[in-house]
Amino acid sequence: MVEFHVSKKARDKYNFDQSLFSLSGNVIFANFHSVRQFAQNINAKQDLVNYPEKAIQAGQINALGLIDEIFHYVVQEYLREYGRDTWTELFDHLKEILGDDEFSNILYQFSSEFPPLVVYRKEKTIEQYLSETIGKISTAELTLEEIVMLWLTNKNPATTPYSELFDDHFLTKSSKYIQIMQEIEKFFKTKPLFGPYNQDLITMLRSPAIAVPHSLSGQLEYIRQKWASLLGNYLYRLLGSLDLIREEQRMIFIGGNTPTVVPEFGLGYQNLDIERFSPDSDWMPKVIMIAKNTYVWLSQLSKRFNRNIQYLNEIPDEVLDELSRWGFTGLWLIGLWERSSSSKRIKQMCGNPDAVASAYSLARYDIAQDLGGELAYQNLKDRCAIRGIRLASDMVPNHMGIDSSWVYDHPDWFVNLDYSPFPAYTFNGPDLSTSPQVSINLEDHYYDRTDAAVVFKRYDHNSGQTKFIYHGNDGTSMPWNDTAQLNYLIPEVREAVIQTILAVARRFPIIRFDAAMTLTKKHYQRLWFPHPGTGGDIPSRADYSLSKEDFDRLMPEEFWREVVDRVAAEVPDTLLLAEAFWLMEGYFVRTLGMHRVYNSAFMNMLRNEENQKYRLLIKNTLEFDSRILKRYVNFMNNPDEKTAVEQFGKGDKYFGICLLMATMPGLPMFGHGQIEGFSEKYGMEYYRPYWDESPDGYLIYRHEHQVFPILHKRYLFADVINFLLYDFYTEFGNVDENVFAYSNGNNYEHGLVIYHNFYGSTKGWIKTSTAYNPKNETNDTIELVKKDIYNALNLHGTANHYVIFKDFTTNLEYIRRSQEILERGLFFELSAYQYHVFMDFREVEDDYFQKFSRLADYLNGGGVPSIETALNEHILAPVLDPVRELINPGILEKVQISTGEAELDEELLSQILDSQSRMLYASSTQLNKNFDLEKLLKATKTAMETLFSLSSELDTQNIIRSKKVKQIYAGLKQDLIKNPQNFNIILIWIILRFLAGNSNETNNLSLSRSLIDEWQINKIIENALFGLGMDPQKVYKSGLAIKYLIQHQNWFDESKSTSLQSLLNGWISDDSIRSYLEINRYKDVLWFNKEAFEDFLTLMEMVTIIDSASHAEKTATEHIEDVMFCDLLIQKLDKSKEKSEYQLMKLIEEIG
Repeated sequence: MVEFHVSKKARDKYNFDQSLFSLSGNVIFANFHSVRQFAQNINAKQDLVNYPEKAIQAGQINALGLIDEIFHYVVQEYLREYGRDTWTELFDHLKEILGDDEFSNILYQFSSEFPPLVVYRKEKTIEQYLSETIGKISTAELTLEEIVMLWLTNKNPATTPYSELFDDHFLTKSSKYIQIMQEIEKFFKTKPLFGPYNQDLITMLRSPAIAVPHSLSGQLEYIRQKWASLLGNYLYRLLGSLDLIREEQRMIFIGGNTPTVVPEFGLGYQNLDIERFSPDSDWMPKVIMIAKNTYVWLSQLSKRFNRNIQYLNEIPDEVLDELSRWGFTGLWLIGLWERSSSSKRIKQMCGNPDAVASAYSLARYDIAQDLGGELAYQNLKDRCAIRGIRLASDMVPNHMGIDSSWVYDHPDWFVNLDYSPFPAYTFNGPDLSTSPQVSINLEDHYYDRTDAAVVFKRYDHNSGQTKFIYHGNDGTSMPWNDTAQLNYLIPEVREAVIQTILAVARRFPIIRFDAAMTLTKKHYQRLWFPHPGTGGDIPSRADYSLSKEDFDRLMPEEFWREVVDRVAAEVPDTLLLAEAFWLMEGYFVRTLGMHRVYNSAFMNMLRNEENQKYRLLIKNTLEFDSRILKRYVNFMNNPDEKTAVEQFGKGDKYFGICLLMATMPGLPMFGHGQIEGFSEKYGMEYYRPYWDESPDGYLIYRHEHQVFPILHKRYLFADVINFLLYDFYTEFGNVDENVFAYSNGNNYEHGLVIYHNFYGSTKGWIKTSTAYNPKNETNDTIELVKKDIYNALNLHGTANHYVIFKDFTTNLEYIRRSQEILERGLFFELSAYQYHVFMDFREVEDDYFQKFSRLADYLNGGGVPSIETALNEHILAPVLDPVRELINPGILEKVQISTGEAELDEELLSQILDSQSRMLYASSTQLNKNFDLEKLLKATKTAMETLFSLSSELDTQNIIRSKKVKQIYAGLKQDLIKNPQNFNIILIWIILRFLAGNSNETNNLSLSRSLIDEWQINKIIENALFGLGMDPQKVYKSGLAIKYLIQHQNWFDESKSTSLQSLLNGWISDDSIRSYLEINRYKDVLWFNKEAFEDFLTLMEMVTIIDSASHAEKTATEHIEDVMFCDLLIQKLDKSKEKSEYQLMKLIEEIG
């Protein structure tokens, strides 16, 4: 009990319950509820609307009374040590100094102003009361002690707001009150000292108010710290009083941004030395999750597909295919269960007419009927499983909806009281119950939003029993007013919840436990049954404090450990994911055994650019136990937070942090609307989105090109066995804490991630990892180690080796010297929010020509689309530069136009031959071969002249005088006019036919053909043809034709020594020719394309004519014979084509 003085005037004014007052007249509070009732009596008479500052807080009244009671206790302890006679001596001394009349007067005036209960009730006069004894002590001596306490109270500045209750001005005017207190102070100056600081009694009693003059809670804290050795059992009551004050302070101000904190593992309550990780199934590290607010998502899909999509089974396959293609393997559907109808009604009454109930105010764990029920869910689950997507569900263990079946059937399962915890609460609003046997009422002030009560009222019409059940509450904000808080001190409740969890696990492979940290023993006690001195988070719960011993007796084991063990035994292969904060992350996975746990620090610290803090969090985790890092759920927003777009924007900072999420160990979780760039935060009661938003196409495009390809490489980043974090050292030798650099991978593949989370630029080196503890499932060592990036990337080479790697965000490749990485590490220059994700590391050894060395010097750390291409571009520049001069849209077009001129453009021909000369010389050097350049250039010149002859009236070879040849040339000319692409094919063949040397050498033909791809000349050809406006199919077939013409340009000479059928068999075994002829199998028959075969024959004939003309040793007569005999062979092939009916095997038979 606590007590203090209340004047008669105040008692009359506020009509206090007389049972609160002791015989001495002091008010006495048996518990916090009586204190609240007392405060309510005062507040009911105040004008709090206009003067809210006049509100009386029960916690302050309780503190005032407790201080008064402790002072009484200190006086008794003083008298116990030095004898009761000391007070009798004081009594006699004051009578002597003041005289009997004055001394009696002050006792009388005090008793009149602060009457004992019998005097106030007029059962005795003051004189009668003062003449009595209680035990062996006179009531007059007791009254003197009360006068001292009154004086101490009025001298305390912190009591000023409550002075109306105990004002002593009347005593000052009507008696020698001041003089008597002066004499008392003098008296104790002459008496033995007391207390921990050896003070006289009055000075000691004054010391709390002097030390902390304006705070009653501060004075209680002073007493706790300075007088602890004297307090005895008062210590628990003092701590409880502080808890009550904290409760009221939280009610006055709840909310605000909580500062981020870096966990220090192994310290405090959490007992992280107890290691009980749950092993992962093979699929668990591969989970990449996306969250969807189910009702909102269905509404958005309806808009997207322009049809009503209401049920789970109606979600289109196209959407699931898209999620799978993007890389998602987990789909968290928020709000699947049957929700509280009362919650829905509350939301609608409070201004949202089409709201559904909150997703976390549940009636029961059945799939909601308005989502299609169990059958619709099973349909979706099966279709997702086909695509490798597992469904995740919420489980809300902390509470149920206020009208759930458990509230109706088992009201004692909830934290409840038989009376309202706050006298001001009223419950006259609408009955929210769906049962005629039970009424459920919210506290009235919830509806006008002037208060957020901690309880609701449940009335049983059958029994007449009223219970006030607490709402769910995590102590950080307002109570969840559509929920009922479960009482986990009841074993029956714990078992009922576990059975529900097991039932959910049998349907969902992934379970997310909402607000899981509230059910750990540490926090459940803090919130609902606080150990004295640890409460204050939920109003009124300080009344129900328990010692840790008592609490442990009622809840002997951690609830979550039992859940994890039961699920592992009864429904194995279920991933358990905990939403947990309050620095409980490590405890949840390492000791309680959850597979995954929320890591809100990822979002908060990176958003705020508290980069040093987050790097420290990673380092602390690696040094303690890196396996915790593997079990984090990293996210950029969740349903309770602002959207990712609002927090991170849509620029490079967003994508940099998104890539960290995609590549850090753990489980990446994308929010609803994050990929589409939606800005609206969807409430848990939303039935549809309220903002008219459309997906941001460019944002989706960037995800598809920069993020999703990396999600498919998740196997490189999910684990921690090879994870290493690096310090980024600037040129000044300092660590730039804004740079996140880490590597991961396996024995065969490696990934390296660099991200600069700051608006500015930096440059520096990464070389050595931060320290880590190599402890894992097979290694119990605790010695910290470091590793160089050279070893992390599994490099072996030194002076003559180079490392090639690719940035998957830009598709650029880089090359660095292995020796430099060994000695100095890797150097990077980073702009604001710049990021890289490097993979495909491969080490190469340089050759005699030092091509990698020269390329590395040339690039100087820069990236290129392809190192192979760059190598060719750089090393083969002497070859490729003239190739580009010869094969480009301008030259090809110019040559074709010139064929219509009356005479050959000698200047153009000279230009072509000059470039050809440089190309052949560079090629011979590159191949280390000797070319007869004069002969090859002469052959090229003759080939160009022959091409002119074929495509114009110009007889450069003096052979068209033959009538038969003239007809052949005319036919080919018509084809070149009809198919200008054939002209370009022949021209490019002429340019490249001697790429590997003289075409008379068979090996040179194959080499020339392979060099087109190896030196990437094929890309130069493609660019030139595209530049002429040619469509992709024609460009592709032109490329095929050029290759097979180079390979088979000597076919006519071969025909003189082998059969045409053998030649044909050789041709169709060439992949380029097979593709060109579009050979395909249909109904067990091989077919070829008629038009393609005709073009093929035309090109082969042109090649033979030009090749024959190019041989300087041949006479005109010999050339005419070649032309005519070649034409005969072509005619035979063409006739066989017609007879074959375009079937390949028939064609071969006809040729035979």
